[in-house]
Amino acid sequence: MQESISATALAGMIDHSLLHPTVTDDATIAGCELAKRYGVATVCIKPYAIEVVRENIEGSDVGICAVIAFPHGNSTTAIKVREAEDAVLRGAGEIDMVVNVGKVLGNDWDDVSSEIKAVNEVVVGNGAILKVIFENDYLEDAHIIKLCELCGRHKVAFAKTSTGYGFVKQANGMYAYRGATEEHLRLMRAHCPPEVAIKAAGGIRNLDEALRACRLGATRIGTSSTEAIIEEAKKRDGSTIR
Repeated sequence: MQESISATALAGMIDHSLLHPTVTDDATIAGCELAKRYGVATVCIKPYAIEVVRENIEGSDVGICAVIAFPHGNSTTAIKVREAEDAVLRGAGEIDMVVNVGKVLGNDWDDVSSEIKAVNEVVVGNGAILKVIFENDYLEDAHIIKLCELCGRHKVAFAKTSTGYGFVKQANGMYAYRGATEEHLRLMRAHCPPEVAIKAAGGIRNLDEALRACRLGATRIGTSSTEAIIEEAKKRDGSTIR
């Protein structure tokens, strides 16, 4: 839990998200420029964009994070493994993979476990790290706890709250999502072993939301609001923000 953090350090915890279906190659290139300007951890992208991003972050410390089976996690394990391997071999140093939510809700834990294990093995075996996306909006606490245990068992690098696209049908027929909530971040940090880090993603649009995630134990933040967050951090306090 961090009581204070500099704007520069906060930027270094951000995966700058360029995942909306409407993001074009030009928007991806612009996102790379923003990522370099602020010194974020990675640019989080759709797998096809790896070459574009690699070319446009060359010479910087910004990494490449590619999403796998995004956003619904419905691919077969074999396809997830192949997609992850392909992304890493083309230059992604980090992989964010969505679990099979239906298998989680059906308590098919052997299948969920074997899938996480298989994807992590191919990612780590090729020198990258894996973040497992839970999509908490769809889950009960018991599912989240079990997923935390599996992430620990298979020694994945990060457990991640959400895709940002896990929309749940409401009573009025509209769809909404909550993303990285306080209760879920607390639950994940309590039940993941210390060596499994937490990535908060979904609904983090301003500095206060980013700082809340840090205080709750997240060490990586997924957001498309990087510029707004870091510019506010710079204004609020010259060197340290709380």
